Amino acid sequence: MDISEPLAGFLKERGFAATVAGSAETADGILACGDIDLVLLDVMLPGESGLDLCRRLRASDAPGIIMMSALSEPADKAIALELGADDYVGKPFDLRELLARIRAVLRRGLVRDDEPRPIGAEADAALHFSGFAFYPHRRYLRSPAGVRIPLTGAEADLLLALCQNARKVLSREELIGFTRGEGFAVAARSVDILISRLRRKLAGADPLDNVIRTVRAGGYMFQARVALER
Repeated sequence: MDISEPLAGFLKERGFAATVAGSAETADGILACGDIDLVLLDVMLPGESGLDLCRRLRASDAPGIIMMSALSEPADKAIALELGADDYVGKPFDLRELLARIRAVLRRGLVRDDEPRPIGAEADAALHFSGFAFYPHRRYLRSPAGVRIPLTGAEADLLLALCQNARKVLSREELIGFTRGEGFAVAARSVDILISRLRRKLAGADPLDNVIRTVRAGGYMFQARVALER
């Protein structure tokens, strides 16, 4: 059963502007023409799969992505997160939970001007470490070579939490709280995948610097020295 139209209607009733795309090709046209903040992406699309589209979107500065699938194997979720999805929802799902997850992903990318922001989250502020410049509110890194590296909302939240707690050991549960907030049953594996994605994007750092260290039976520690510049 195709739930696209009923789901779009549900979201419109709650104040969202929602457009349905039946294929990756149609989605490309919508994304090219409109200002899209979030994509609800089904794994099983006709033609190009949702996973392939997710991979392609993440090669650019794409909007937030929540994958949806009837496939419930942990490996399927891991693949989606490895490809850059911000979240993964298995079918059938509770509409209230999906709505909460949509709002959580949007909050990462859309910060209202009247909301208090943590240190380093100002639009023009940069956190500097190991030759990188990290712009949390704009969600990108500037590499030591000057290359702009886009981050997903979840990656930016995680990196900000690590920077704000540099040289402290943070458990997976603490990092889940920083990146997802309360009320979500997020697997520790999701944090490990996000750490892996960040490490790949920080590959230009001095290998001797060991920016993100894995602490046995503890969690992770951001070992670089961080300086804030506005």
